[in-house]
Formats: sequence, structure tokens, C-alpha cells
Amino acid sequence: MINNYIKNICLISFALFAPIYLPAGGIQKNLNNFSCFNKAKEIVLDSNCSVYIMPDLYSKKLRYLKTGSTLLILRQWITSNNDRWVRVQTSNNIFSDNLNKPIKGWIKA
Repeated sequence: MINNYIKNICLISFALFAPIYLPAGGIQKNLNNFSCFNKAKEIVLDSNCSVYIMPDLYSKKLRYLKTGSTLLILRQWITSNNDRWVRVQTSNNIFSDNLNKPIKGWIKA
């Protein structure tokens, strides 16, 4: 009976504190000053790049962005391998030919 209480306490503790460390929206301890973009909220790409579904090079590619694309920075992320990723949103241009493509994703900085 006591073992069941201990198991339940451990399970509840894990369920409450484990999601904090996930990249989906929790705390990140090792996020230092991301000086690469000088705290800008909007950037213009100086080279072609791919937008990924999550901050991992082996994840699915959502779309391909060309040089000169304007992006809005939503957040930054540093992986355990010290790779820098930026969550971005493309501009909602009604004249764009990419209306059916996703507008949010991750790019490797």
C-alpha cells in the first residue's frame, strides 16, 4: 500500500515537472544571450534555408525559403548539442503564391 503511494507521488511529480524542460514551451536553462540577431524581432534571410517542423535536422521539412524572405522571430532554442534554432513565422502576404504552406517553423541559425 505504501509502495503504491510512493509510485503515485513519483508519477505525479514527473507529470508536473518534466514538461517544463521540453522545447514545446517550457523553461530552458542553457539559453544565453542570443546575440546572433541582436534581439531583433524581424529578420531578412541572407541565404536560402529550409523550415523544419521541430528543432532537429532529421525532422520533416515544412517549406523552403529563398534569400530575401522576411521572418518574424517567435523564440530561440539551444539544443543539448549547442545547436542554435529559431522559431519563425513567415509574413502573411496575400499576393504570395505559397498560401497553402505552413507559416511557422524552425530554422537552424
